Amino acid sequence: MEFDLAGEHQKLAYKLLAGLVTPRPIAWVTTQDTEGRVNAAPFSFFNVLGTRPPIIGFAPGDKEPGIPKDTARNIRRTGEFVVNLVDEATAEAMNLTSAELDEGESEIPFAGLHLEPSVVVKPPRIAESPVALECREWSTMEIGSNRLVIGVVHRLWVRDGVLNPDTLLVDSSVFHPIGRMEVPASYCRTRDRFDMPRPE
Repeated sequence: MEFDLAGEHQKLAYKLLAGLVTPRPIAWVTTQDTEGRVNAAPFSFFNVLGTRPPIIGFAPGDKEPGIPKDTARNIRRTGEFVVNLVDEATAEAMNLTSAELDEGESEIPFAGLHLEPSVVVKPPRIAESPVALECREWSTMEIGSNRLVIGVVHRLWVRDGVLNPDTLLVDSSVFHPIGRMEVPASYCRTRDRFDMPRPE
């Protein structure tokens, strides 16, 4: 099967790419508006993009054509956000935060979550999340109707037990992130893993 995503099949791009380019990690982003109200929302068009400096990128789509989601609007106004990672224990709460709530209503109490203060940015992190990255906006690029937020990671929080204290490698018996699979509602667990050392 062949698709012309720049031409006649352009309207199929989301269905095809969001279904095939998987698994994707989930950025569970907390932001604050200018009045200090906290917003939380998940985005699976996300990944770490580099380490010198440490940068991440995620793409919050628009609410409607030309109208940014609260997350993108808050970042544009404050320049700060936290990326919280999602594991099996927080999957249901993450899904609840994707609900469309009334303007000004926070997803945090709606999803039964709690907040912890950040150190270098104003938006708090989600207490239940096993990993949180405090970020400052580097830039936001608009490409067509896409919006790509690039953030520099200034502080990393990791729940005790996730990393081996001697090697700082992840303990896969403790850390169970989930991934986004095909649309509209499929996710995956990451317990079934295998090692494949690089050739020398």
